[in-house]
Amino acid sequence: MTSARRILVVEDEPVINGALTDRLTAEGYDVAQAYDGPAAVEAFADREPDLVVLDVMLPGFDGYEVCRRIQAVRPVPVLMLTARDDETDVLVGLGVGADDYVTKPFRMREVVARVAALLRRVDRAAELAGGAAGGVADLGGLRVDAGARRVWADGEEVHLTPTEFDLLLCLAGEPGVVLSRERLLAEVWGWPGASGTRTVDSHVKALRAKIGAGRVRTVHGVGYALEPGGAP
Repeated sequence: MTSARRILVVEDEPVINGALTDRLTAEGYDVAQAYDGPAAVEAFADREPDLVVLDVMLPGFDGYEVCRRIQAVRPVPVLMLTARDDETDVLVGLGVGADDYVTKPFRMREVVARVAALLRRVDRAAELAGGAAGGVADLGGLRVDAGARRVWADGEEVHLTPTEFDLLLCLAGEPGVVLSRERLLAEVWGWPGASGTRTVDSHVKALRAKIGAGRVRTVHGVGYALEPGGAP
């Protein structure tokens, strides 16, 4: 029998923390709790979770610092909870290693769906790394090693979050071809039929900041394309 996936819920509001824990436990996950920044880092080391649900505003030190510290220990998918749908807050979160975010107030089923999608992507990435699809692509100064999940831009290694890497890999699969936001949501996030979200746009901005803005072309109202000959 496969053991339950471990999730760490970090939220300082006891009611929200309890509700998240109860719902995720009911979904079959093994859930640990933390209520402040230092306790979150300690629980991460003790429980070695497969995924972290992380509030931004925490006592001790905030969720951004928690994310920095845990990602320095071991890469892990992080779903951030933010009180504002503010682009700056979202980009800061993505920049320190978060993979996805939801805005408060949120629906519990949305959090559950995001958690499941993140874990599916981790599983798919592991399969890719061990399979024949794990090749190396050289795209005009951008080198992508799918198997090792490593990226170099102009000879310098770039550290991407798991979601950023999956997004880049999807775009690199058809260089120069415009992929719609809907297709990216379906293939990268596992949300078929989804629309009306800024998730793709936010992750593209974070990706551009790391590999060079000119390498990802925007087609307004449609989506994005990776341009192998684009200027960094």
